[in-house]
Amino acid sequence: MAITAAMVKELREMTGAGMMDCKKALNETNGDMDAAVEYLRKNGQAKAEKKAGRIAAEGLCRVIVKDDKTAAVVEVNSETDFVAKNETFQKFVEEVAVQAVNSDAADMDTFMAEAWNADSSKTVKEALVEKIAVIGENLSIRRFEKVVSENGCVVSYTHGGGRIGVIVEADTDVVNDAIKECLVNVAMQIAALSPKYVSQDEVSEEYKNHEKEILLEQAKNDPKNAGKPEGIIEKMIIGRLNKELKEVCLLDQQYVKDGDFTVGKYVAQVAKDNGANLSVKRFVRFETGEGLEKKNEDFAAEVAAQMNA
Repeated sequence: MAITAAMVKELREMTGAGMMDCKKALNETNGDMDAAVEYLRKNGQAKAEKKAGRIAAEGLCRVIVKDDKTAAVVEVNSETDFVAKNETFQKFVEEVAVQAVNSDAADMDTFMAEAWNADSSKTVKEALVEKIAVIGENLSIRRFEKVVSENGCVVSYTHGGGRIGVIVEADTDVVNDAIKECLVNVAMQIAALSPKYVSQDEVSEEYKNHEKEILLEQAKNDPKNAGKPEGIIEKMIIGRLNKELKEVCLLDQQYVKDGDFTVGKYVAQVAKDNGANLSVKRFVRFETGEGLEKKNEDFAAEVAAQMNA
């Protein structure tokens, strides 16, 4: 029987297998959907997670560090992870990162209007438009952030092949390999556990009060707390809030490489060992696609285009 784009779409959504794999499976089973699922399972092509559930923003984060004092991180998005692995796209992201580390732009509009470092005859926006035409997929320079250290140094860490990019800025009077290694370890911690703040000093009273309200409602709705005095519940809430703050504040987090230390104690120990005044001043963490809506893909049209190609 004739295999339609709609059939391939349905099988792809059921199994998460590749588009051409689904087409082959349907051809091999003469359009029998159940048999096609079995075919894909037996060949290890049916995936546990459906691709239909992936977020719209694929792409990469890149970090560039210049002279230990200046760093920039960028996020450039593509429509598919296939393009994100493309050498042409990766080179473009690298060029965008170089642009950012040399830029004085304070916002995205100014950045996009700058002369393109790789070819000053065009703007960053024009370079992006040209790359879209070459790659044949919509691309977006979503964001960038530049960090300049006045009293210390910056280090970077990239995780997951570019899914996460981190910059750590530290104030320090000693910059050696041990100090840099310490800060890279801190950057790895940030990539893994995604803290919101460096320390509790940065946490606003508004944030604390908001969290206390949520914890209070949770406590009231818990049958285990029925009949408990308000004073006891208040102490419970304070305890839970303190625990939460330790999870969202970098220096209070348990250090992932050594559970006997918090990150703050680890940094202090390295500072002592190297006779340095060392403190983490700030960090920037970009994760590809964070906060973006999921994409509603027209798989039928995509399949039809591939089948007609």
